[in-house]
Amino acid sequence: MAFSQTLDYAFFEGNIVPFADARVSIGTHALQYGTGAFAGVRGYLDADGHTINIFRLKDHMARMMKSAKLLRADLPYDAGDLADILVKLTEKNAPASDVYFRPFIYKASVQLTPRLQGIKDEFALYMLPMGDYLDTTRGQKAIVASWMRVPDNAVPSRGKLTGAYINSALAKDQAEELGADEAILLDGDGHIAEGSGCNIFIVRDGTLITPPVTSDILEGITRRSFFQIAKDLGIPCEERSIDRSELYIADEAFFCGTGVQIAPIATVDGRPIGDGNWPVSKHLHDAFFDIVRGKSDQHRDWLTPVQIKQPAGAAAH
Repeated sequence: MAFSQTLDYAFFEGNIVPFADARVSIGTHALQYGTGAFAGVRGYLDADGHTINIFRLKDHMARMMKSAKLLRADLPYDAGDLADILVKLTEKNAPASDVYFRPFIYKASVQLTPRLQGIKDEFALYMLPMGDYLDTTRGQKAIVASWMRVPDNAVPSRGKLTGAYINSALAKDQAEELGADEAILLDGDGHIAEGSGCNIFIVRDGTLITPPVTSDILEGITRRSFFQIAKDLGIPCEERSIDRSELYIADEAFFCGTGVQIAPIATVDGRPIGDGNWPVSKHLHDAFFDIVRGKSDQHRDWLTPVQIKQPAGAAAH
């Protein structure tokens, strides 16, 4: 599914500007060498119809600053400043539906040396309307990719570093060319790591299981959220290595992340996962969306509500 229609305004070089004016040179270091870091943040339209609930904004910006540290980026902002910029841009764009934020830290100089120090750093941000990244009206077809997840000793997976995502692109292409929706990558030890751009859980005998952060995975914020929601619901949880064969015999499996949200897996390598009912996944799905839509009193601290003002002349409801 393609997402290309951005909202009108972006944050670029210290100011909110029309998106079309947020441009960089073709010689930009980050474009040449992948020396950037990004985040993906969701904003959900509240049940009241005029509030955008930004999901775990502080956590996302804290993780982004950790990615900046891996990049040795020197910015005039801290995590709180970045959060404030997201809120201000939300108010400026005034979205009328669910929205996706793409904050981006990048090495901005035109410089031919593949290094991190001594190169100008910039922060940019844009937004776009976004519904489902994967078709969640059905179970997902997945394959185990032949491409191995990049090990931390080569490129740190716990940072959302732009250059690392060629690994994800290769795996995603392989999945789609084989008629699947998503790829599952293995780590260097042959254990399950994650999807091309999402974390993975399985369910066995009522227990929710996910690979540890030492399996070359992104330390996912949505992943962490589902762990907490499961505990709230009394569902036992484990963080441990998962063999490929254990995935095949799981009762349920699902992808999760900012983009995919929660997407049950129907098949892996053509093998059906469970009986297709997904009771645990559905329970987690319903609890999650009640939280992000403001329908639940639980975890309201996960939400940063932004009131959206109607444009002048808009009809009152």
